[in-house]
Amino acid sequence: MTASNASADPNTASLPLASPTSTNQIPTSQNLPTRTETDSIGSLEIPDTAYWGVHTARANENFPIARRPISVYPDFVRAFACVKQAAARANAEIGALDDQRANLIDAACEEIKSGKLHDQFAVGVVQGGAGTSTNMNANEVITNRALEIAGRSKGDYAFIHPNDHTNHSQSTNDTYPTAIKIALAFSLQNLLGELTLLADAFAAKGREFAHIVKVGRTQLQDAVPMTLGQEFNAFATTLREDVERLQEAVALLGEVNMGATAIGTSINAPVGYKEAVIKHLREITGLDLKTAGDLVESTSDTGVFITFSGALKRSALKMSKIANDLRLLSSGPQAGIGEINLPARQAGSSIMPGKVNPVIPEAVSQVAYSVAGADVTVSMAVEGGQLQLNAFEPIIAHSLFQSITWLERAAQTFRINCVNGITANAAYIEDTVDRSVTVITALAPVIGYVSAAKLAKEALAKNEPIADLVVEHGLLERDELGEILHPERLTGMPADDSVGNIATGTEAVPRDEVTTELPIIPAPEG
Repeated sequence: MTASNASADPNTASLPLASPTSTNQIPTSQNLPTRTETDSIGSLEIPDTAYWGVHTARANENFPIARRPISVYPDFVRAFACVKQAAARANAEIGALDDQRANLIDAACEEIKSGKLHDQFAVGVVQGGAGTSTNMNANEVITNRALEIAGRSKGDYAFIHPNDHTNHSQSTNDTYPTAIKIALAFSLQNLLGELTLLADAFAAKGREFAHIVKVGRTQLQDAVPMTLGQEFNAFATTLREDVERLQEAVALLGEVNMGATAIGTSINAPVGYKEAVIKHLREITGLDLKTAGDLVESTSDTGVFITFSGALKRSALKMSKIANDLRLLSSGPQAGIGEINLPARQAGSSIMPGKVNPVIPEAVSQVAYSVAGADVTVSMAVEGGQLQLNAFEPIIAHSLFQSITWLERAAQTFRINCVNGITANAAYIEDTVDRSVTVITALAPVIGYVSAAKLAKEALAKNEPIADLVVEHGLLERDELGEILHPERLTGMPADDSVGNIATGTEAVPRDEVTTELPIIPAPEG
């Protein structure tokens, strides 16, 4: 079972401001029935159609900043539903909540896990309060849906209350970080799948280009021969290494602080709740979760997010390095390196007719820069935590979720709109190798370094092939030279050898057709 893709676009989603006093207010009692909800600050009119309530409305007044609701990250909403469902089951098991209310809350959570009511998770991704607005939003939506299932009206909090029942035995300070960790584990699945498919695409090109000998380069200068296939296979290998590093990083997310409540002392959490909630959370999510040994430390420490963010940054920057290499190798088409052709995706200039730019690699690199910037944000936010709580977890969550989402999409468009369509300029590459002095490195052990250096300088000055000069100077016979300069010896691999460490088949396949089993974490049940 896998987590479903994000259904909302973080770039285009707008934040539905709830309060009638808001600058972007929704219709109120003039043309839409409302209900009155009250908190410690006062009363607000809430549209009858809304499943969120007064706390969400307050948050929308206070944080019209990012203009992105938390629903743009569906795995986060789904993870919160898992947490609330586990809490309801645990409370029922230990007798802290009656079965009727617990079952209604459970049913509402199950619907949200399946994708329903996500549009009701309306608070902004950037918010003060250490995630309290998000937790309150979840409590209100779950409660009002549970009331509906019971045949009651939204807002009938005397029967099921967002705080007294849906949030029973809980605090934002344990539910919110736990939901973040679970959501990151869910979201990472699609990224791992896309990185694997991208690696497969490069490996397929490695096989296609396995026999094309070219000039390798160090410090942008000609070095020694290699094959174009080796170059592309190296791209595949580095991407697969990052899949492994990300899997290692996500394993660290398994330690959660459910049952810690406010600061880790478990105040208001009944005896037996901590053990029951982690059991149910493991069953619901399918994740290998465990309760932290020191709940006070776990509630205040967010260091795991630095490690996870660092793994994302590593993957992003390595992907950007590959994108930059492709831009260099395809530069031209007449006055550049020009060894490969990238698919033409769109017109490249409003003034230069016929110009085509490497827009896909450029976009990939920009995503990498964003991920690197998000890593700085996460680092600063983690450091900014004070005493028993880190109040900046909302920006940590937003930064990590956006990075995963953008990286997944970047890897997908990189594969589909660029890598799969790359072709080699084989004749041009062959001509370049024939004229290159780089083969002199292979002759140095035979004719000596000094003689080889002189021949290289002469070849460059006369623009003559090294092989002809070696024969002309009587240093080697033509057949001896041919054996030394055979592609097998020049590139370190047999001429008929296929690229190693690659998946079976010649093309990457769409995500829903992947048959390779990945060691990734499953999505929640249902």
